[in-house]
Amino acid sequence: MSSDNAERMFLETKPGHLFFKAAIPGALGMLASSLYYLLEGILVGRVLGAEPFAAFNLAMPFVIINFAVSDMIGVGSSVPIAIKLGRGEKEEANVIFSTAVTLIVISGIVTGTLLFVSAPFLFRLMGADDHLIPLAVKYLRMYACFSPLTTMVFAVDNYLRICGKIKGSLMMNICMAAAGVIFEVFFLIILKGDIASAALGTCLGMSSAVLVTLSFFARGKMNLRFRVPKFHFSLIKTIVSCGLPTFLSNISGRIVSIIMNTLLLSLGGADAVSVYGIIMSADGVIMPLMYGTCDSLQPSVGYNWGARRFDRVGQIEKYCFGAGAVLSLLFGIFIFTFPDFAVSLFIEGGNSNIHTLGIAALRIASFAFIIRWIFVCTQCFMSAIEKPVYAAAISVSAAFIFPIILIMAFSSLGLTGIWMNLPVTSLLTAILALVILTRYKGIVRKEKESKSFSDSY
Repeated sequence: MSSDNAERMFLETKPGHLFFKAAIPGALGMLASSLYYLLEGILVGRVLGAEPFAAFNLAMPFVIINFAVSDMIGVGSSVPIAIKLGRGEKEEANVIFSTAVTLIVISGIVTGTLLFVSAPFLFRLMGADDHLIPLAVKYLRMYACFSPLTTMVFAVDNYLRICGKIKGSLMMNICMAAAGVIFEVFFLIILKGDIASAALGTCLGMSSAVLVTLSFFARGKMNLRFRVPKFHFSLIKTIVSCGLPTFLSNISGRIVSIIMNTLLLSLGGADAVSVYGIIMSADGVIMPLMYGTCDSLQPSVGYNWGARRFDRVGQIEKYCFGAGAVLSLLFGIFIFTFPDFAVSLFIEGGNSNIHTLGIAALRIASFAFIIRWIFVCTQCFMSAIEKPVYAAAISVSAAFIFPIILIMAFSSLGLTGIWMNLPVTSLLTAILALVILTRYKGIVRKEKESKSFSDSY
């Protein structure tokens, strides 16, 4: 698809048609990626056992932290790239793209090295025992070794969609997930590998997808092309500010997960950590679906916002919010009705304690899934129109501020208080998001006044 064709698709395609053309493939692509993480958890739990599954869940917050800086750069660069393209400033968009890719490689080297060195200390600090620490260290260190490549996977997915390669984005995620599953099955089942083999399979699948996708950009097959990077302070500031909500959400959310896991180890041991991991795995299914739907339409929102077509922006967002509401409601009802199915996916029936804890915890957590669409869609919307302060307020509140407050408020309730944290956090953040949405008309009015002022000079 040429640059002009991509621009026409984002600016001229009817919102309903655009939704089916962009959002659904984007959501399916992100679902394919998230289902792979789900399958990895299932393989680790059922093939290696409950203790490696607990170690897997202890390490996962640090794995996501490893992706946080790179994800910030990828998301943060996608917003100004889309807006530059909407304004017809294609060379400026290429420079942002090239600079961002370089920054991601550098950040991947730095964060990977730090996590590789500090892994044993981190898990010991959490209170993990001598059985869990070696397993968690093996898993995390494998990710750290592949960090410069794997951390780029979400960024290249964004760049594909900006170029109008919606089906290409879907195929990349499907192929990445399929390759990862094949590698993991080979390492874990055929070669009888350990938990490090599970991480190796994931990393090989991601790295393959990144290298193949980058080769298309390198050969000039995309609308975005590599140019000499320019590390201007103003450009880096723009990238960081636009990607900051995502970064803060990732970092603060993982800090909360680490605190939760530390509390769970003291309250219920490895079994409680495993149950929390099952809840997070369920969350890892619905959240990518909603984010995939909204994120896939962000380039179009950015194009239209840059072209000052505010009515069209509102029309596109109606589809985002509507789809998010339907997905949340259906998933929440499913988890509430069939919690035993979700638990049985990860842990065989022999561990009755995990099953009992898991069913009760998932029924409580299901109420969070029903209402999460409100703040997820609002956060994505604010990011797409370069309102990082509002987006950051939502992401930090959802991932850190409200959970920490509720950890203290519900401390006397034991494990029940931990399970209640997610739905109450979702409710409070949804209220905050609704308050922010009431300011949208004022934001548009200011944009129009700014345009009228600049046109008069």
